[in-house]
Amino acid sequence: MTPAPLAARLSIPSGPLFFPVTAFAPDGGLDLDAYRTHVRAGVEAGAAAVFACCGTGEFHALTPEEFETCVRAAVEATAGRVPVVAGVGYGTALAVRYARLAEAAGADGLLAMPPYLVVAGQEGLLRHYREIAAATALPVIVYQRDNAVFTPRTVVELARTDGIIGFKDGLGDLDLMQRAVSAVRTEVPDGFLYFNGLPTAEQTQLAYRGIGVGLYSSAVFCFAPEIALAFHTALRTGDDTTAHRLLDGFYRPLVELRAQGRGYAVSLVKAGVRLRGLDVGEVRPPLDEPAEDHVKQLARLIERGYALLEEDK
Repeated sequence: MTPAPLAARLSIPSGPLFFPVTAFAPDGGLDLDAYRTHVRAGVEAGAAAVFACCGTGEFHALTPEEFETCVRAAVEATAGRVPVVAGVGYGTALAVRYARLAEAAGADGLLAMPPYLVVAGQEGLLRHYREIAAATALPVIVYQRDNAVFTPRTVVELARTDGIIGFKDGLGDLDLMQRAVSAVRTEVPDGFLYFNGLPTAEQTQLAYRGIGVGLYSSAVFCFAPEIALAFHTALRTGDDTTAHRLLDGFYRPLVELRAQGRGYAVSLVKAGVRLRGLDVGEVRPPLDEPAEDHVKQLARLIERGYALLEEDK
């Protein structure tokens, strides 16, 4: 796939962007049957794209061999119905290796996560992502968060780089993001994509929409796809009444629950998938499982979210 088709398929998505969890068996190895079931269920529920082995998919915990196996399984499970974007990361050499593994596995694009540990300058970051983009024919989305924070000028240079089609923000600095969007809009031809990549991105998406960022990650789609789809539809159609009801009754309490434990942006999501009937196993270290009471609170919250959907009928 060339960069243009992927950008076109992501620019006006028909449904949420799906970031599946990676399923592990009781012995700690991959559970590919459960993983394929999870991916297929998301596509059938209306996902517009599958972002495999990214943050929610515990990229950090996968060996290169497991990574390639999971990406290939996601490609097989989607069967071409929606694009598959694979996460890549670590230092430049390893990120390039993962990019090539993703390409070999049939992925349609890459989400380039921050380099491991180091806090680099803008020129070093630019070199890093340009090397990833040059390593394969796959289009790249650059993920801003943690130790990879970009000036508007650097975002312009990323947008000018062949193979880089988008920019995902997990930092949450709306002023900085607005200046980046404005700078690219002023200096680069149309077509660059922007994503809200904050945890439980629905909570902030109304604000991001206001600065021109229409795409967002949906971890909720992993375990409550109907709720995520209803919110996505409300945003797309301008139904702010429904969006506010879901924000007030479901998403805000979910964010407050997520804030009660480290790593809950992943482990609580995985617990949610298990609550809905699919055993995807536990998270791998260094993450740990949510407290039992927090899982019970999540179960009640999911019930409340579905009850809110019934109010529309």
